[in-house]
Amino acid sequence: MRSPQMKLSRGTLSLLTVGLLFVAVVAGVGWRILSDSGNGSGGVERAERPDTEGVEVASADAFAGARVVEGAAAVRDTLWIHVVASGEVAGYRESRIAARTGGVVEAVHVRENQLVQAGDLLVQLDTVEATMQLAQARASLVTAEADYRDRQLRFRADDALLSGLPDLPSPEERDQLFRIESGLVAAEVEIQRAEMEMDLTRIRAPFTGRVADLDVVEGAYLGGGGEVLTLIQTDPVKVHVNILEADLQYMQEGRRATVRLTAIHGETFEARVESVNPRIDPDMNRTARVTLVLPNSDDRIRPGMYARVNLETQSYPDRVLVPRDAVVERGEERRDVVFVALNPDEDGGAMTDWRYVTVGHSNETHVEIVPHEETSMVEPGEIVLVRGHEDIAHQTAVRLVENVTVAEREEGS
Repeated sequence: MRSPQMKLSRGTLSLLTVGLLFVAVVAGVGWRILSDSGNGSGGVERAERPDTEGVEVASADAFAGARVVEGAAAVRDTLWIHVVASGEVAGYRESRIAARTGGVVEAVHVRENQLVQAGDLLVQLDTVEATMQLAQARASLVTAEADYRDRQLRFRADDALLSGLPDLPSPEERDQLFRIESGLVAAEVEIQRAEMEMDLTRIRAPFTGRVADLDVVEGAYLGGGGEVLTLIQTDPVKVHVNILEADLQYMQEGRRATVRLTAIHGETFEARVESVNPRIDPDMNRTARVTLVLPNSDDRIRPGMYARVNLETQSYPDRVLVPRDAVVERGEERRDVVFVALNPDEDGGAMTDWRYVTVGHSNETHVEIVPHEETSMVEPGEIVLVRGHEDIAHQTAVRLVENVTVAEREEGS
């Protein structure tokens, strides 16, 4: 009898062992599933935006060793769409300065790149001939004035005899007659002519600018009309660009533009549209010339520099905007997502909030976030992540810094 009982006990024990192992496996799998579902940084990417309701604010300890990221505030502003064009810097005014009379160059008072003011003396021509002409004109004037005074005196002596005669000229008419007969009028004209000839020997700056292409030296003979130098007004300067005819409808005087110069790396300059040429040039790919003006008070921008221009065209006012880098694609459907840093503390510590969004218009730097029933919104003032967020998940502890590269280097040192 004992032998059957012993055999039955062993079978029962085997069944109990299998059952316990099964329960343990099920419990382990269940615990793993629960752990993965509660851990936002798990390896399984969510297909839908995670539920954020009931999330508690993390303690300060939760941000120890947090991922460093960069952030920027969402804003409500006007979104401008731009047209990109290239062009060349030119002086606001540029003129070849030429001599108005011939003569030997007596003195050159400027050098290339020198800043001169309107009216400054640039080049002095020889004045010997002009001086002689002026002296002769002055001598003729003295003679004419003496003759004029003599005629006046003689008329006064005869005035009593002639006073009763009819049809006498008026005093004004009589004086003008004396001026002409004495040669005084002609002498005064010759004085003006001689003074003008003297002034022509002085080549002056017609406007404020910088000297370029100086072509004369002292002692050289310069014929009338001979070019001396180029004068360029460099503050402000102009940029000429060609715009396609389809974009001309958006071009208006006063519209803003940003200019980047190949010769000045890493800087952007503000400009405004000064004029739009109404004629479309069929030989230039059906484009029209648009002229921009930008300040150059520090004189770093030089005529001839290559410029890359972004011109404002269409505008969309009162839009919620985030930087382009804030929007990333997630999931099999490649849906647009932004990460919002929730309630950053004074040290920049925050938890991320994953939000599916609907984007609208965009330009080179910003994207419009528009309301949609199937996606979330971002409110102006909320901090969106723009760098370091490419592979993070919902409810990830992060620390906002000004520069991710610098922060990571400091943490690694």
